[in-house]
Amino acid sequence: MKKVKYLEQQLPVTYDVDVLVVGGGPAGIGAALSAARNGMKSLVIEQFNCLGGVAGAGGHGHISKYDEQATGRRIVGGVAYEVACELVKQNFGHMNHHGVWFEVEGLKLILEQMFEKAGVQILYHTFFCDTIVEDGVATGAVIQNKGGRQIIKAKRIIDCTGDGDVAFKAGCKYEVGRKKDQKCQPVTLMFTIGGVDWPTVEKSRKDYAMASVWEEAQRNGDMRPFQKTVMGFWWTPTRPDQVGINFTHIIYIDSTKAEDLTAATIEGRKQAYECIPVFRKYVKGMENCYMVSTPNTVGIRESRRIMGDYILTEDDVKAQREFDDNICYGSFFVDIHCIDGAGMDHTVWRPGKGFKYHIPYRILLPLGIENLMTAGRCVSCTHIALGSIRVMVPCIGMGEAAGTASAMSIKQKITPREIDIKKLQSQLRKQDGIISEKDIVAPIKQ
Repeated sequence: MKKVKYLEQQLPVTYDVDVLVVGGGPAGIGAALSAARNGMKSLVIEQFNCLGGVAGAGGHGHISKYDEQATGRRIVGGVAYEVACELVKQNFGHMNHHGVWFEVEGLKLILEQMFEKAGVQILYHTFFCDTIVEDGVATGAVIQNKGGRQIIKAKRIIDCTGDGDVAFKAGCKYEVGRKKDQKCQPVTLMFTIGGVDWPTVEKSRKDYAMASVWEEAQRNGDMRPFQKTVMGFWWTPTRPDQVGINFTHIIYIDSTKAEDLTAATIEGRKQAYECIPVFRKYVKGMENCYMVSTPNTVGIRESRRIMGDYILTEDDVKAQREFDDNICYGSFFVDIHCIDGAGMDHTVWRPGKGFKYHIPYRILLPLGIENLMTAGRCVSCTHIALGSIRVMVPCIGMGEAAGTASAMSIKQKITPREIDIKKLQSQLRKQDGIISEKDIVAPIKQ
């Protein structure tokens, strides 16, 4: 690659904060709110114009999973449950024991209200560029926005980028995708349609995947074979004729490359619009549907996983292994979409009744660096384990633990690695977190 020498610059320090959260998605929400509520000067930088990540800019109007498998017992509290309750309270959605379905625009508003109340500063339209590391300690970040290139100094940095950008730039060890070829799960461009008769759709829908419908459409030449299963129809009675669609499927995308993200967005939008005549022709209740919107970004399921003090494995997840340093629960199935084609991957694993597992604090601590934590889908785990831990509810939980640990470590003048885990767990419980069996509550009210 040809290179051009560029003038060296003295960059201005525009912010000096206690906790810098890079990325305002699910993990960033938990991290920024918990840090601020624990008395820290908290700043979140976000590349888009809203909070929520895939649930906001990505148009994914459904957050889950709040319950133990097939029992209805709620195993998630804290910020994740608070967000769901607030959506229902403000009439932007509805929830049951599994999750919450909502209007995406309502979520954006609610999150900004929560941040304002907690005193979190938000900086939209801002890109992370580089990590400042001094003697093995993360001390700041280089950012870029309309104001030019700047530096943010921070006592603690929490990488909630999803791609592990901050840890990557700090030189941390990482892995990508499946072991044999580093290929990652496909990406999806969500979209929203209107003009839907939802009761008729529900009544005529024989199964969740609706595989026979898409097979027929493809057999008749009405649909390209990019997908063969519905991944989600997100409906809420607050917008009775609209449905969020999780259906497009774009393979072999590297989300750390702008060229790949561009290609995925173009292909995803093409697939989304191709779906409209298919829905009209083949799905009862969608005869008069039309496109309402496509979102700002594709939904990304996998990229870098930053290696930490512990690597959570699929064996840990499937065996429901318990850890002394548990910070929250996960209970989602191992949800891996086909890497090489349409549909679901052969590595999908569906658990039985009562399934839930611990998420240990150590997976948030990148190897070889201090005062930098990860939260969300870039934490230390295997490709298969990521299939479960990557969904939004545990991501918020991990973020909340990281933000709380950051605040505690600053107050105690120690590193996050030196935190007394029992004290951290105690504080998370004070924040309505669910850490162990004794914390689990009765099924969520319908």
